[in-house]
Amino acid sequence: MKNLLSPLRYPGGKSALGKFLADVILANDLQGGTYYELYCGGAGAALYLLDNRIVNQIVINDADYRIYAFWHSILNKTDQFIQQIENCALTIPEWKHYKDIYDNATPTSNIFEIGFATFYLNRTSRSGILHKSGPIGGYQQVGNYLIDARFYKNTLINRIAAIAELESAIQIHNETAESFIQDFSQLTDYNSAFFYLDPPYFNKGKMLYLNNYSTDGHLLLANLIQLHPDINWLISYDNADEIRDIYQPFRMASFNLRYSLQSKRIGSELMIFSDTLIIPPIAKDQLVPNNFVLLN
Repeated sequence: MKNLLSPLRYPGGKSALGKFLADVILANDLQGGTYYELYCGGAGAALYLLDNRIVNQIVINDADYRIYAFWHSILNKTDQFIQQIENCALTIPEWKHYKDIYDNATPTSNIFEIGFATFYLNRTSRSGILHKSGPIGGYQQVGNYLIDARFYKNTLINRIAAIAELESAIQIHNETAESFIQDFSQLTDYNSAFFYLDPPYFNKGKMLYLNNYSTDGHLLLANLIQLHPDINWLISYDNADEIRDIYQPFRMASFNLRYSLQSKRIGSELMIFSDTLIIPPIAKDQLVPNNFVLLN
C-alpha cells in the first residue's frame, strides 16, 4: 500500500495506525465510505486511508484554529503555500517572525499567514510542539541538529502537492470534538461512516497540546460518545488508569506505539471500541512492536 505522509510532525501522531484502521474499516464493510477524524492534527491516518482508497472521503476536524488554517491554506492556496516554502529562510529571526504571528493569531487574522506560520514552526521547533517549544538547535544554533533539520523543502512540497490533488475528497472543519459529536445525528452517513477520535493525552496533554483537557473534559467526551451507541467509532488514548475506568463498559486493547519525534521511545497506548465494531485479527506489521492485547 502507498503511504502519503503528513506535512506536519505531531507528538503522539497516529499515522502508524493507518494500516490497522484500514483493517478495521474493511472488517466492518465500511470501505468506500466517509472517515471522520475529530482531532486531526497531522491527519496521517486519514491521508493513508484516502490515498489507498480505503475510504472515498475524509472529514478532518481540529479545534485549534491554527491547525485548521494550515489545512485550509494547503488545500485552497496550494501554489502560494509552495512558493512560500521555496522562499522562506530557515533562520532564528524568521522563526521569531512566525512565532509572533502564531502567538497572536485570532480567527479574524489572515488565515494564510496563520497556516504557514503553524507549518513553519511545526517543522522547525523541537519535537514539532508549537506552543511551548523553542527552535531546533536552540536560539544559539549549536549542536548536531539545527533549525533546518526537519525542513526538507522538496519533500514537503511534494507531500503538499499530492494532498492538494485529493482536495475534492477532503472536508475540513474547525469545531470542538464535543460540538461535532452533538451534531452526529444530522450527518447523512451517520450509520455507515467510521469515526476516529484521538483526544489529548490524559497524563501529558498539558505539555503536548494547546487544547488539552481537564479530567472533567475527558468525562464529558466519554458521556457524549456513549449517547451514540449505533455508530462505528474507535478512540485512542494514552494507557492511563483513569481512562480505563471511564470507558470500562467498552472493549479495550493496549498496544505499544513508537514515537518518532526526536527520541525512538515506545509508549503504551489504549484503544477503545464501540459496541458496533468487529475487531479484526492483527497482522504482525500493523503495530510496532506487535503486542496488541485485548483487555476485556
